[in-house]
Amino acid sequence: MRLTSPNQLTVLRMILTPVFIVLFLLGGSTNILLASIVYFLASVTDWYDGYMARHLQMVTRWGQFMDPLADKLLVSSALIVLAYEHYLYWWMIILVILRDFIVTGLRSFALYIGKPIITSNLAKWKTFVQMGFVFLLLIYINIPNAPEIRLDRVAHPYLLWTTWLMLLVVVLTILSGTHYLIVNRQHVSELAKRTYFGLIHLFEKDR
Repeated sequence: MRLTSPNQLTVLRMILTPVFIVLFLLGGSTNILLASIVYFLASVTDWYDGYMARHLQMVTRWGQFMDPLADKLLVSSALIVLAYEHYLYWWMIILVILRDFIVTGLRSFALYIGKPIITSNLAKWKTFVQMGFVFLLLIYINIPNAPEIRLDRVAHPYLLWTTWLMLLVVVLTILSGTHYLIVNRQHVSELAKRTYFGLIHLFEKDR
């Protein structure tokens, strides 16, 4: 691994993710404010490391894989703690994480066979919208005396603006994942073929 400046920012984003989780779950206005600042700083590294990698020609294969993975870890962690604190529905978070699990698996396979997948523009927009939504929600949570938006404390949680925005995030996330599978269908086909023959070989070996 070449630990270039963009890669260092990617590593930093991965380090900041558990810091955000701990601070947010500790609760209290001060800790949640600090967690929000940490999340914002981590999100900024996503934009800046990509900018540096492209404009300073520091793109590495490690960075091509780990940068989007670091994004997924940050966003998924934030969504999980928000769902844990009853701000979001778990089924929405599960769909987002399932999509990321499938795409990350495909990216890992592509890297293994020496044909790395480049992050699509739709996926970049997906990440931008996800990060923006989380940051918007964190800003709201930090507003003193703001109307309650926890799902277990309102009469009609499906009518909350957070629920509707998260639903849009889920739709965009699924569309992005579907686009990945269609554009990289040769990788999907090759992975399915290798998995099939691998299972056949394993079955025959155990007979």
